[in-house]
Amino acid sequence: MNRVPPLGDGGLWQAVMNAAAGRCQCRGTCGKNHAKDGGRCPHIHGGYAHRHGGGTIHLIAAPTDPAGLLLPPHQAAALPKQRLAAWCPPCHDATRTTARKNQQASAQVAEPDALF
Repeated sequence: MNRVPPLGDGGLWQAVMNAAAGRCQCRGTCGKNHAKDGGRCPHIHGGYAHRHGGGTIHLIAAPTDPAGLLLPPHQAAALPKQRLAAWCPPCHDATRTTARKNQQASAQVAEPDALF
């Protein structure tokens, strides 16, 4: 498996990848149930994506909690490895989009109706 660390803290990234065994840790928060793969995304770091343009999969170490994916980069980078998971780009992007939509929906409910 090709494990080239990112430019940031390669040790932290490597620890997250080791804990994930080099495989995306999404279990359906992206909107797919990953049922054919035991409930977990099948993408592995250095593997090949067969859809959406293909190419080599480069896993990302990002917050485990979907709401955490909305943190500013400097706050996400400060999280300990226990709060990080390995994400493939398609699962990361889909989960982040869903979290953003949920955040916007809850913000709209919390705002009172304006009179004017």
